[in-house]
Amino acid sequence: MNKVGEHITLDFLGVHEDHKPEFFENIFKKIAQAAKVEIVNISKYVFTPQGVTLLCLLKESHMSFHTFPEKGIVSFDFFTCGTVNPSVSLEIIKKELPHSSVIKKDFNRDSVHHYKDIYSSEGIKKFYMVEEIIKNFKSKAGQHIEILKLKEFGNALFIDSEIQVAEKDEELYSSTFVNSGLKLSEKNSTAAIIGGGDGGVARECIKSNFNYIDWFELDREVVLACQEYLPDVFKNIHKSNKVNCIWGDAFKNITSCDDEKYDHLFIDLNDDQFCIDLASKNIKEIKRITKKDGIITAQVGSRDKKPKQVNSWISTLESAFGNSKISEIYIPSFDCSWNFVSSINK
Repeated sequence: MNKVGEHITLDFLGVHEDHKPEFFENIFKKIAQAAKVEIVNISKYVFTPQGVTLLCLLKESHMSFHTFPEKGIVSFDFFTCGTVNPSVSLEIIKKELPHSSVIKKDFNRDSVHHYKDIYSSEGIKKFYMVEEIIKNFKSKAGQHIEILKLKEFGNALFIDSEIQVAEKDEELYSSTFVNSGLKLSEKNSTAAIIGGGDGGVARECIKSNFNYIDWFELDREVVLACQEYLPDVFKNIHKSNKVNCIWGDAFKNITSCDDEKYDHLFIDLNDDQFCIDLASKNIKEIKRITKKDGIITAQVGSRDKKPKQVNSWISTLESAFGNSKISEIYIPSFDCSWNFVSSINK
């Protein structure tokens, strides 16, 4: 992280007086003295019928006031690369400016990106701290692919702005996924993986001594990016003679598979309704290529974040197989527990 300074914004609510520019200029001077910064000049603009904007240029950056008398709000910001934290301005303004409450926001100005978690809500905003954008492109298959170096979780794969795996805790996801199926049946002659472009599930299948693995993946560019930039996740899957990669639409490709070919079938698709409907539409083919008493395991998302989708996945598998068993693991980079559902093809 290359920090260049600190920034604070203060919004004072319940301000009932429309103060003159000189009032705010005096506050600038008091703050500058306390923060040990030097004023270069002060510019101002007075609006008609009310309100003012003032900008205080500093050798160490700037301060500003914007007033909204019709709303009873005075907004202040202070960015400094000086040695004193800009928060010293808060107590000074509180003493000088009558108000009912104040909203404070402060943050560093640095080289770290704030990447919004798509599961953020109006009540809870969450961000990933990104130290480096390693790769950012749209694949020929139409997916927005990003490999980002996260401050806490190492290199991570994002597809269409949603985190898929991160180096630090990916093994929690993939090992729980594969073991969810193996708990119902230890047969490990053959496996099929639908999706899972990061390679983690394929790696865990190799680790679990499957003899043969068909890996059906739509987007070759995702796999190549993970192979290069997430080597701890991908390992040496591409060198294994146990893994057969089959590119393209998985549900079209599985129509060419023999009946009852696989002991285990792992569905590693998105947890959205589109993929649930896609799996439901192709459930007969999924049943056909899975051995009698073979296991179908799907990652179904998070009950914490998408309970409706989890229930929809469970309903889809229950209606097709008449049974399901759910597994759960907390994944720090997802900031929630994640669920996997396994069913026996009876």
